[in-house]
Amino acid sequence: MKRLDHFLQEQLPEYSRSRLQSWIKDGQVTIDGNTARVSTLLKGGELVEVHPAAPPPLKATPEDVPVDVLYEDDAVLAIYKPAGVVVHAGAGNHEGTLVNRLVHRFQALSQVGGELRPGIVHRLDKDTSGVLLVARTDAAHRSLAEQFSGRTVDKTYLALVRGKVRDEMGRVDKPIARDPVRRTQMTCSLSTGREAHTEYRVKQRFEKFTLLEVKIGTGRTHQIRVHLASLGHQVAGDVIYGPAKQADAPRLFLHAWRIGFDSPATGERVQVEAPIPAELQQWLARL
Repeated sequence: MKRLDHFLQEQLPEYSRSRLQSWIKDGQVTIDGNTARVSTLLKGGELVEVHPAAPPPLKATPEDVPVDVLYEDDAVLAIYKPAGVVVHAGAGNHEGTLVNRLVHRFQALSQVGGELRPGIVHRLDKDTSGVLLVARTDAAHRSLAEQFSGRTVDKTYLALVRGKVRDEMGRVDKPIARDPVRRTQMTCSLSTGREAHTEYRVKQRFEKFTLLEVKIGTGRTHQIRVHLASLGHQVAGDVIYGPAKQADAPRLFLHAWRIGFDSPATGERVQVEAPIPAELQQWLARL
């Protein structure tokens, strides 16, 4: 025997489980002509009919702001997220988000993440720039989510940190948790927290700074910033985990430089690189 919603998810993988369950609850799925419940068990031999409803409209308000597309196929978009832009709506952020731009540019996006987060599979901090993946379909969203959870997505960042990093390469494996005192911050100084792994290697050295190439095996909130700060090398421009006043820093120097993933559309390995933005290039040139 098999639950009705599980059966439908196997037969209709292009739709999310939540959408299939909503169709069942709304009476748009029948078994031998009768409406059913999500948990109804199928014994075999029943006639299951599905009458799909149109997907709900995107609730994020479209905003006519250009989107820089770095790569696209039938399943995935890789876009450039500028620093200072929030990825999706949240507390106090309902306008000016990346999602608002995406909804205007692309009418069909994955709904797995909900009506306020269409297409969003992962995030970047507001002050971080770089490449971000967006799912065009529910099936693509699930495929990418599995790749992220299975840690087969390669994520490489560039981070300029304060001070001279001693070793040419290193790794931080400290768990990350929310700071019990400063609730808007994260910490890796506690014995508890979520597993987190950060690897780095020196890309270029300066008198008072070091440019690092950073790879993360997990995607915890503020992970790179917290892990590098724990080594005594705060990311330049970070006023949360570094000095409160940084007159020489135009912004946080953290850039999602490259991402590698398997395209759900073709199955081929794809690597996308986001060019270093001009303000960071100029910063390096001054150093």
